[in-house]
Amino acid sequence: MASTRSSSSPSRGAGDGKKRLEALALDRVAEAADAVASAASAGEVVRAIHAVASLLFPVDSEAVAGTVEEPFRSQIVEAVTLSNDERESWRCAFYHGPAFPTMSKILLGRPPTEVIQALVPALSEKEVSKEDHRTFFSNLERLLILCLLDNKGVFQIVVDFTLSNKHGEDTHNPDKTIFVSRVAQLLASVPDKARLGASAALTSPSFFKHVVSQLLAGAEAATIELAADKEANEHCVLSSMFHFVGEVLSRVCRRGSTGILVAELIPKIRNHLHRCVPPDHRAISPEMIQHVCQSQFWFNMVEAMRDQHSIERLTEELLRQLASQHISDEEAYWILWTLFNQSFKRLTVMRAMFVDKFLLWKTFPLCCLRWILHCTVFECPPNSTTEILMQRTPNFFGILQSLISIWSKKEFIQSYSVEQQAYITAAIGLCLEKLTKKELETTKDVLNSILQGVSCRLESPIDLIRKMANAVALTFSKIVDPKNPLYLDDNCCEIVDWDFGVLSLKEIKAPLDAVESKTKPKAHENKRNAIEKKAKAIKHDIPDVRAKIVEINSIDHDQMSDTATNGQFEEECDEESMNMDAHSDSSLEPYDLSDDDTDLQKKFSHLSDLAAALRKPDDPDGVENALNYAEKLVRASPDELRYNSGDLVRALVHVRCSDVAMEGEEDSAEEKRQKALVALLVTCPFESLDVLTKLLYSSSVDIGQRILIIDAMTEAAQELAETKTVKTEQRRGNLITDTSPSWLVPSNIGPPGAGPWREVSEPGTLLSWSHRYEREVPSKSGQLKSGKSRKWGLGKAKDLQVEWSKNRFPLYAAAFMLPVMQGYDKRSHGVDLLNRDFVVLGKLIYMLGICMKSMAMHPEASALAPALLDTIRSRDVSRHAEAYVRRSALFAASCILISLHPSYVASSLIEGNQDISTGLEWIRTWALQVAEADPDTECTSMAMTCLRLHSEMALQTSRALESADHSKTGRAIPSKLDSIILPFGNMM
Repeated sequence: MASTRSSSSPSRGAGDGKKRLEALALDRVAEAADAVASAASAGEVVRAIHAVASLLFPVDSEAVAGTVEEPFRSQIVEAVTLSNDERESWRCAFYHGPAFPTMSKILLGRPPTEVIQALVPALSEKEVSKEDHRTFFSNLERLLILCLLDNKGVFQIVVDFTLSNKHGEDTHNPDKTIFVSRVAQLLASVPDKARLGASAALTSPSFFKHVVSQLLAGAEAATIELAADKEANEHCVLSSMFHFVGEVLSRVCRRGSTGILVAELIPKIRNHLHRCVPPDHRAISPEMIQHVCQSQFWFNMVEAMRDQHSIERLTEELLRQLASQHISDEEAYWILWTLFNQSFKRLTVMRAMFVDKFLLWKTFPLCCLRWILHCTVFECPPNSTTEILMQRTPNFFGILQSLISIWSKKEFIQSYSVEQQAYITAAIGLCLEKLTKKELETTKDVLNSILQGVSCRLESPIDLIRKMANAVALTFSKIVDPKNPLYLDDNCCEIVDWDFGVLSLKEIKAPLDAVESKTKPKAHENKRNAIEKKAKAIKHDIPDVRAKIVEINSIDHDQMSDTATNGQFEEECDEESMNMDAHSDSSLEPYDLSDDDTDLQKKFSHLSDLAAALRKPDDPDGVENALNYAEKLVRASPDELRYNSGDLVRALVHVRCSDVAMEGEEDSAEEKRQKALVALLVTCPFESLDVLTKLLYSSSVDIGQRILIIDAMTEAAQELAETKTVKTEQRRGNLITDTSPSWLVPSNIGPPGAGPWREVSEPGTLLSWSHRYEREVPSKSGQLKSGKSRKWGLGKAKDLQVEWSKNRFPLYAAAFMLPVMQGYDKRSHGVDLLNRDFVVLGKLIYMLGICMKSMAMHPEASALAPALLDTIRSRDVSRHAEAYVRRSALFAASCILISLHPSYVASSLIEGNQDISTGLEWIRTWALQVAEADPDTECTSMAMTCLRLHSEMALQTSRALESADHSKTGRAIPSKLDSIILPFGNMM
């Protein structure tokens, strides 16, 4: 028992000592509080606080004493100095006992503005010792949380500024303005100055959320109090309060917390608007809002911010959050009207923000665009009777004129992104929908500008751009003649969707992926490249598009009445006939009349007759019949094909399908013509190419025929690259000219029971120009395992009993590419590919890219790549004003990167071939510039894909160089390689 008591006594003594020390600390705090409360001078206050501070911190007593007079100076200097251990005991008792909460309440009894000025600057002090650093700053942060957040100190600051002006203080005093700005700056800087491990309440999201909530609540309370005081001067009382609120909100936006501000703002202003509407009213009006006293704050809040950049960020975020919350058009309009209507009428900079920046520079969802137009252009709420009866303001016509004048310029189409063009087009369309024919007649140059803008867009190969032209043309035609709308596209709907697929609430849609990276050619791709789809979407008849008017004629009234009276009789007859024929199955089967004129159609057996028939425009049936037989006859490869191919190519190019085909079947005739040309290029490449490449830049063809030629060459190149030869059973004695590949493989002569020869790939190699074959042979007597006999081989092939695939295109690649690359930049005889006929140029560059892709990893690609690089490196191509051409150039560059074999690039670098190194480095630099600065979203996406392909090519090339350095031949890499920069090396 004695030992037990002795062991517990120290613990009890330590606990008693700690409690006694905590009680002493509380007594010292109470003495200081009493001294401060009864103090008659500042010296007495300093002495009382120093008595507590000296117990906790190493205070410089002499420095503090120098600020006061006797007898307080002597009392401060004579204070007892404690050791570090004693001070640590006092600090522990002070902060962990009741002394600190008591002292906090005493300090927080001061005005929040004084607490902020005293505590916030101390957060950034660096002179505190390391052992006291954490304790010191944690207590500062605890005080700030208690003062500003828990005790609603921000709300109190707003009230204090309102009362200070109300009691007669000079609101125009510059010192007062500086003081308000200083407090706002310190308040907004708290999250920046807080420690990394500080309380979550001091992080930006949480802290600014509480601050903004208190600011808005305090401002509304101040306006209510002002409304109840009839003697108060409204402008005088609210000036400091508005200045403080505006300063804090601006700084919150500047610190990247605009979203937090708007998230607190929207529900508060919505509640305010709901209070403005009486229970017996459904619609809201400006008078209802103006009669509510709290509206005074909301009318002036944005104007009080003063910082225009913060206002823009606030407005943008407000629009986007309203759209994401699916706020109705009416409610969104009144929110914007309440916040911005007063400042919009007063300030030029606010009008410029909405009219110039938000209509011409920015891009918002379509619903936000409607709100902006109603607030700043139409100046009336949506879906209201006022909107129908209200006359257009002069501001409306001025803005519409400005939008259309910019929209109609060709430079706008070339230099603005597709999303921005869709946004401005939608703005014009929404404005046109409000116009009447009489109002349209009063505007100047609107008609000419609209016609010019529509014409420019119809020439664009980008489908979305043409869709914009169709929408504006249809809307404009409804103003001029509502009964006869103008449809420029069969797919155009009567109700225009101004979203265009890019102005939805989601982010701007990501462009389609660019060229896929391939390490070796494939006979057939499972997924066609998205860029190919984009570039090939344009048909050859787009440049010849004409305005197509679909007239909607009213049905004759008499015809309608006749139909109504005879309806019952016709119904009875139909029912009776059905009953009579029900017993006969044959009566229900229609008679096929599709081949009734088969005997009247001439069957062609000679190419010369076929070409002659195509040259007879006065016999449309004969021309159509010739088009039906053209491809089949060419595919049959008659003996005369080599000699008549050129004449047939000319006839096919010059035939006018639109003149000979029946209405609605023009596309079918065009397809047959193009298939016939493709068949000629595949079966007789050199002779057909000789004629087509000359016709491409000839003055005797138009732009549509040039595009037809390029499309045919594109499809022919792909077909030649995917040629398939079906292998039948092995035959002996095949001639070397036979199409079967039997002369490439070992003979089937061997022991009875031997299996077929099969190709064996070389282990550990990616690509090999030699091939090996093996087959199973029967076991000899006494053997348990079947053996294998291997012989020589060429070319990588599949099982001999299935299809063989062989790429025939490299043989004709030079004939496809070189002639057409020689004249693209010439301007003569109606040919102007670099400017007027840029669609042809884009299609041509795309075709060249397909050609490169069709001979990927083949030696011919290495020979033709430099020529194509020179073509796309031309500034007229790579920096072309039209995005369509730039897309094609990026596609061609990507095809070059996937076509060159890494071994060839490595050998070129070893041999010092600067052309390849320079060309590939140019692709990287150019793609970087396009990705950073091109206004077309599709171009930037394709440029990023091009950079990825470039990095993959550089990686494979570096590996090839390493293998060359350690090759069996022992040949060392030349020292001059050190001076050659490996493409993309600085980004590896």
